[in-house]
Amino acid sequence: MNLDGKIPKGALADKWSSHKFQMSLLAPAQKRHYKILVVGTGLAGASAAATLAELGYQVEAFCFQDSPRRAHSIAAQGGINACKNYQGDGDSVRRLFYDTIKGGDFRSREANVYRLAEESQNIIDQAVAQGVPFARDYGGFLDNRSFGGAQVSRTFYAKGQTGQQLLLGAYSALQRQVARGGVKLHTRTELLDIVVDHDEVKGIITRNLVSGKINRFAGHAVVLATGGYGNVFYLSTNALGSNVTATYRAYLRGAGFANPCFTQIHPTCIPVKGNYQSKLTLMSESLRNDGRVWVPKSGDPSRNPSQIAEEDRDYYLERIYPSFGNLVPRDIASRKAKEMCDAGKGVGPGGLGVYLDFSDAISRLGEKTMGERYGNLFDMYRQITGENPYKTPMRIYPAVHYTMGGLWVDYNLMSNIRGLHVIGEANFSDHGSNRLGASALMQGLADGYFILPYTISHYLASHKPTLTPLDNNLFNRVESQVTAKIRSLLSIGGSRSPHEFHRELGKIMWNYCGMSRTTEGLRSAIAKIQQLKQDFWQDLYIPGSAGTFNQTLESAGRVADFLSFGELMCQDALAREESCGGHFREEHQTSAGEAKRDDQKFAHVAVWQHVNQDRGSSGVKGDEMRPIKTKRHTEKLEFNEVQLTSRSYK
Repeated sequence: MNLDGKIPKGALADKWSSHKFQMSLLAPAQKRHYKILVVGTGLAGASAAATLAELGYQVEAFCFQDSPRRAHSIAAQGGINACKNYQGDGDSVRRLFYDTIKGGDFRSREANVYRLAEESQNIIDQAVAQGVPFARDYGGFLDNRSFGGAQVSRTFYAKGQTGQQLLLGAYSALQRQVARGGVKLHTRTELLDIVVDHDEVKGIITRNLVSGKINRFAGHAVVLATGGYGNVFYLSTNALGSNVTATYRAYLRGAGFANPCFTQIHPTCIPVKGNYQSKLTLMSESLRNDGRVWVPKSGDPSRNPSQIAEEDRDYYLERIYPSFGNLVPRDIASRKAKEMCDAGKGVGPGGLGVYLDFSDAISRLGEKTMGERYGNLFDMYRQITGENPYKTPMRIYPAVHYTMGGLWVDYNLMSNIRGLHVIGEANFSDHGSNRLGASALMQGLADGYFILPYTISHYLASHKPTLTPLDNNLFNRVESQVTAKIRSLLSIGGSRSPHEFHRELGKIMWNYCGMSRTTEGLRSAIAKIQQLKQDFWQDLYIPGSAGTFNQTLESAGRVADFLSFGELMCQDALAREESCGGHFREEHQTSAGEAKRDDQKFAHVAVWQHVNQDRGSSGVKGDEMRPIKTKRHTEKLEFNEVQLTSRSYK
């Protein structure tokens, strides 16, 4: 496997501008001859599809929702980072670059992260021009607030609806191109496999989720913008439909999967209430600007919080991390909340919660100001819990949120399969082992609006790929494998729903590959997942047929991929004998309980290769049941601009 990152030479601050100048270009009239397939229409996919169509390419875009407006990007609440330095508090491209590298615990590429920091400034200008209603201060200028892992205010926001407002901007740009004929939009359409010939992508195989019809599409290039895989844990903050199928199918066809064990646990979620839940609700990290996190120092933690005196409250983040206080990065805040609950200080049902208290801010600023900043978040919390956060502290607990792992890509956002580009959360590139808050929206829009349009043009101009006819034997073979897998799923005739298997898998992943991991636990998880996979392929029940609207069949295909992918995640976590960011191995921690990196052995990207690229996608029941053989490769991370140091937020 060739893992050439194609990092440009020269000074870090000049790499991207020099690279853009040196890339091959296509004349406007030539772009009309190329077709690009964009899978996923969230922030990354919608912005990419709209921009590529604006440039003149033929674009076909695919989403499994009934509208791109339902993409999971709308769930991002708190804001988007950009180093505009409007506050005059010392922000800069260099500082955003450093905060992001440090926040990712030095497990990301310098060049990619610096480019992200550079493009962040353009994103805000683009969004404002589209009419995104960012908050403004008294004088009418764009306002900023702080997020975890930074000591400056660089987060632009639209109350607690930032993701939704940014998506509406990208959606409007996309729909403009749909109306003009530049983009052909396929809704209710799910990618089930990709077509690869001699390590070059040729197209995709999809299923219409309403009619059940299998379709094939050829393209000169394919862009995957299908989000993350947090739903492997069953309970997460992700939308119920979010899945790993697109990227995992690409992995089975030869694409390298990088750092799959790097999963972010968000500290500010509404705690689990019962087994009936199928997802969790995020309370934005922006709340930690004004909310103070605490637990009772002693006594019965189930007491009414109003009965706990100030001197009996442990504001543990402020105590342990005086420089950052409640705005430490997510991985640290999550682990400390777990430690408090494990020590018997947790609040609420089952002791799985800590308080997020706004009483100080309300007394200082007033309820009106708090409502202007966080009103919809407070309303959401009240509707879900029946409690008024203006009067009673919120109860929060960590939950699975974002995945930093994804398909390996080079500096041009292309995987090791030629022509297969991967953007947004679906790739691994920018966040290391922990994503700083408010940088997911930044990466998705940077990739879609400002990076991919340059790099995919370079690929098309320099490689000049040809369009494969749809009746080619290559498409015939892959489509037959897709239909064979569907038949296998429908023919099992067992007694258990895919929902049951998914929930059981989620418990295994959370218990053994969640906030903390151990050698023994990971080995146990792998064995349990392998057995669960056997049970799945022997006792699954799917009512109905393939040639119709069948949501159980949809779910079964996604759960089948989650089962195999969960095993890969545990293998990756087991092989990485260190703690870094969201990957916390209990065997590797400091005396103070912080993550302990091993830069001598693990300052690299771990990239997993599927050994037999046909067997895992054959659709044959016996093949699907067997453990998948993998090979681990590494891409060394070079640090020339930052010094590798132990992360400290104290």
